[in-house]
Amino acid sequence: MNEQADMLLLEIEEKMEKSVHALDREYAAVRTGRANPNLLDRIFVSYYGVETPLKQVASVSVPEAQQLYIKPFDKSVLKDIEHAINQSNLGLPPRNDGTGIRLMLPALTEDRRRQLVKDVEKMSESGKVAVRNVRREGNEHLKKLGLTEDDEKGYLEDIQTLTDKYVKIIDDKTKVKSEELLVI
Repeated sequence: MNEQADMLLLEIEEKMEKSVHALDREYAAVRTGRANPNLLDRIFVSYYGVETPLKQVASVSVPEAQQLYIKPFDKSVLKDIEHAINQSNLGLPPRNDGTGIRLMLPALTEDRRRQLVKDVEKMSESGKVAVRNVRREGNEHLKKLGLTEDDEKGYLEDIQTLTDKYVKIIDDKTKVKSEELLVI
């Protein structure tokens, strides 16, 4: 009986870890004023009729702190990349130089920084909700195992400890990201 509960605890921890990793990926897409190739993770290019991630059709480099350079492996896809960037919600106009595309990141205004901090806090809250949902599902599953009352109480406390641990991790990551956004 306790083996099932132990396996459930491991499964719950793994799901909470995945929630934190998903939040990390969301944070990577938030523009901080410095060029970061992860800004382009959500851009898909129509490559011979198939929607393909940008990173699979081009290399992305950071030649300067405020600039990204996208160099396609196949020059025939240059216009498609430019079109995909224009269609995305990046708000960065691509500059095609014939061999690649330059994206210039403008400096963030104080208002925009504050708005991005609010967005990061919303992402943080959704990450915490995901962790709490994992806790709720785990608690429900644990109660169905038919453990003794004392064992059940101990495992429920373990699940709560895991929840607190991952909520703290999310809070710490949010604080770091918010401070990074507010640094000029």
